[in-house]
Amino acid sequence: MERRLTAILAADVVGYSRLMGNDEAGTLAQLKEIRQAVIDAKIAEHRGRIVKVTGDGMLAEFPSVVNAVSCATEIQMAMRARTSESAIQFRIGVNLGDVIAEGDDIYGDGVNVAARLESVAQPGGIAASQSVCDHVGNRLSVTFADRGEQQLKNIEKAVRVYDVVLDEPESSNAMPLPKKEKPSIAVLPFTNMSGDPEQEYFSDGITEDIITDLSKISALFVVARNTVFTYKGKAVKVEQIASDLGVNYILEGSVRVTGELISASDGDHVWAERFDRDLTDIFAIQDEITHAIVEQLKVKLLPQEKKSITQAPTDNIEAYTYYLRGRDFLHRRSKHYSRIARQMFAKAVTLDPNYARAYAGMADCDSFLYLNYRLDVSLDRLLATTEKALSLDEMLPEAHASRGLALSAAQRYDEAKVEFERAIALDPNLFEAHYFYARASFAEGKIELATRLFERASQIRPDDYQSVVLRIHCYRSLGRIEDSKEAARLGLQLAERELALHPDDPRPAHLGAGALFELGDMERAREWVARALAIDPDDPLTLYNVACGYTKLGDLDAAFEMLERSVRGGGPELVNWVKHDSDLDGLRSDPRYQKFIESISSNMDSK
Repeated sequence: MERRLTAILAADVVGYSRLMGNDEAGTLAQLKEIRQAVIDAKIAEHRGRIVKVTGDGMLAEFPSVVNAVSCATEIQMAMRARTSESAIQFRIGVNLGDVIAEGDDIYGDGVNVAARLESVAQPGGIAASQSVCDHVGNRLSVTFADRGEQQLKNIEKAVRVYDVVLDEPESSNAMPLPKKEKPSIAVLPFTNMSGDPEQEYFSDGITEDIITDLSKISALFVVARNTVFTYKGKAVKVEQIASDLGVNYILEGSVRVTGELISASDGDHVWAERFDRDLTDIFAIQDEITHAIVEQLKVKLLPQEKKSITQAPTDNIEAYTYYLRGRDFLHRRSKHYSRIARQMFAKAVTLDPNYARAYAGMADCDSFLYLNYRLDVSLDRLLATTEKALSLDEMLPEAHASRGLALSAAQRYDEAKVEFERAIALDPNLFEAHYFYARASFAEGKIELATRLFERASQIRPDDYQSVVLRIHCYRSLGRIEDSKEAARLGLQLAERELALHPDDPRPAHLGAGALFELGDMERAREWVARALAIDPDDPLTLYNVACGYTKLGDLDAAFEMLERSVRGGGPELVNWVKHDSDLDGLRSDPRYQKFIESISSNMDSK
């Protein structure tokens, strides 16, 4: 399995069913001839690769988004020249996005957006995403007509759609992009120079924080964190990365700290600095790096941007170090690591009582432990911690997401929704806001909303296997069987990788088993269920997922036993999953099921 950023072209025949109904043999013959004479030749000419061909469509990928748009344009112009010979027309969608490659196939949200763009393209036309428009800029002699933001089918966030104009513009709506584009930059993961892999959290944390600061500058285009981290540890030339991402500049660095700003056009170093200072100056160093980029790229800052990029989250390097450790542990999402993460955040707060992000981190740990285990957490303390974070920084999106999670733990869902949406408004790329909101929506039985949020979470962090696997439950509940199977295939691959990295973690085992069940591989699923139970036979989340497995295997006695044990040690979120999860459909006709639901609901109310 390989993850990469690529330009995706999706094409489809307009009115294919009608054409086939009128003249099946003639349509197939024409389509075959067009593919050979036009499409295959153009794709090869522009260094593209045909990924797959369906009866009425095809999918191709290109190493450059400029090549993809140029190819799409030439295909459509060639088809116009053949109108007297053929009734066939194509719609084409082009997107620049992150994909997962398995063998010769690619899939993921980058592909999904391209397919949805194709569906809204005009017959004989090309629809492109905002990322395509931004990256092509003035590199091609094409113009783009802005169709505004559109809600594409099964894509959670609205996508700004542009038509590639193939004729001379007839109105002011179709106009070339301005010659001067805003500067674009990718911040590559800083290299850990300590020689100690345990210090990786620090270099990653610095990288994330520099990306966050630069992203606050409206006059600068900054590649998202999840995209640049796909290059972590890979020996790829800077010029190739810049070409892949379509950016003007690359920032790379290391800890102990150096920074180098490199021009993508010629590989020259625009700016370089070695910071031979103690790491207690890390906030000043980050600030200097950010301001050096602003100065070198001649970017004008708005007043609020000047304030926000100079505002350090803490002035205590030791507190910052504990915070980064806590954030690294929290991302692993298990009972053990959540407890350790909370200790790290609590130490950060002890060192700096005004550290808003650390309070938000503490609240996230408490929410996880409360919702899943009811361990050592009171709702009053949890809510108070989120209030403290917001009192220190009301504009901190992480704090609003933490508050939303805490309110959903208290089943105050309407208030939680307000906080989640506030977090997303402040930072549309905040993974935790979408992920927490999705889980809360599922717990509330709002499956369609949960699905859209899980899909968006997967777009933001494509390597998060839990978001992908949880989508299986949503798709199955909505009757979207093909989508559930696609999510299962992707989720299984991500879970296999995670299990190889963390063989003592039961989550990838039991979630991977769920994906195997969805794919119909019952024997292998049985093995993964047994493996999850062997790794942690007392963990409520594991017991719950094992119960789902036994249900699918038809062993209902064992399923009820596991459910009772899981709910006995688990929290309120587990109860909501028992009520809504389609994986337990095999139990619902059993007379014991309703008594079980009444019993656990009564117990939760009493608590």
